[in-house]
Amino acid sequence: MAAKDFFDSLESRADAAKLAGMTNSYLFEIEDEGQWLVTVADGNLTVAEGGGEADATITASGETFDKIVSGEQNPTTAYMTGKLKIKGDLGAAMKLQKLF
Repeated sequence: MAAKDFFDSLESRADAAKLAGMTNSYLFEIEDEGQWLVTVADGNLTVAEGGGEADATITASGETFDKIVSGEQNPTTAYMTGKLKIKGDLGAAMKLQKLF
């Protein structure tokens, strides 16, 4: 799945029950595909294409992102091997596992 398709459908797929109590923002920078700002505010999730200020910035290649989304790649392993980079609030980034 292309990153754009993933982010375009993320709002409709998000489980409000899993996001309850979460208030964080994430900037995803997917190489050669684009940037998306995902904001979670107590059960509500919004996605905006483009950059912005965020609690955590997640950077990955399109190939790595696709493998994480499809379940072929563990996000923690990708981070530990340098395929996934996180800047900012690592604790906020760990909460992202609720989204995938």
